[in-house]
Amino acid sequence: MGLSDVRADGLEGLDHNFLTGKLEDLVKWSRTRSCWPATFGLACCAIEMMAAGGAHYDLARYGMEVFRASPRQADLMIVAGRVSQKMAPVLRQVYDQMMEPKWVISMGVCASSGGMFNNYAIVQGVDQIVPVDVYAPGCPPGPETLMHAILTLHDQIESGELTRRRDANEPTIVEQVDGQTARATLGSR
Repeated sequence: MGLSDVRADGLEGLDHNFLTGKLEDLVKWSRTRSCWPATFGLACCAIEMMAAGGAHYDLARYGMEVFRASPRQADLMIVAGRVSQKMAPVLRQVYDQMMEPKWVISMGVCASSGGMFNNYAIVQGVDQIVPVDVYAPGCPPGPETLMHAILTLHDQIESGELTRRRDANEPTIVEQVDGQTARATLGSR
């Protein structure tokens, strides 16, 4: 393979070598350390999400100290709370305006499956609106559960599992770690 072949094919024409393999690892590492969440709190789970950003739990140590008000500055959407039918198009619009690659955490049983609100006004799972990467169970899940979901997302971003799984369309479910009892078991969509 000559230099002209590399120019014609770009990096796709090369097998993974020392430089490109390490560059991909560096990109995954930097994506992990620079998740910027968009504010999308809809119900009581949003209070727990705010608590996770406070001084006691300190999301700043993960590079997430500022929740972005503009979706164009965010790459992580934490859907905290129940999604009404009227809010669903707004949620999708915010998701579409986020920069690529973008990630979604469904926080709480209401966002994940509609919770106790089994009626026409509430979306029965936010995965009907946007693709969810990690589910955080609980009613409401505590800051510890949210942080566990964020760390699970970080591990999957760094390992490259999410980009492989997005093709297969399989979500990840994390266990509840804040000492509360889980009232519902979430299955895959």
